[in-house]
Amino acid sequence: QVQLVESGGGSAQAGGSLRLSCAVSGATQGTYDIAWFRQTPGKEREFVSGIDVDGTTEYADSAKGRFTTSHDNAENTVFLQMNSLIPEDTAMYYCKLDRTEKIWTGLKYKRRKTAYWGQGTQVTVSS
Repeated sequence: QVQLVESGGGSAQAGGSLRLSCAVSGATQGTYDIAWFRQTPGKEREFVSGIDVDGTTEYADSAKGRFTTSHDNAENTVFLQMNSLIPEDTAMYYCKLDRTEKIWTGLKYKRRKTAYWGQGTQVTVSS
């Protein structure tokens, strides 16, 4: 039901900028946070940035001061603005949605957490 589609990746030179987009559909109930991860071949996927429904953001040390994540007013698109790019930023970038729902079991409410991933968009930074 929940779908994430990343776009905006491509090639850039060191010092340049790119803006990634994550289009979200199907997340109509519960609360959710959206995060950006990146991964290179042979390495574990790592956290880059995150944003919750209220706009509170969090950044990895590697992203602080250079990357900015935000969302539009409709909260159906999340952006990752990447400035001052360096070759080490080269990776596949993934959008992740963490959804929290309150489920009624017949006796009480329980929280259900589900993670959804997009297919990724490639970013290549050359020196």
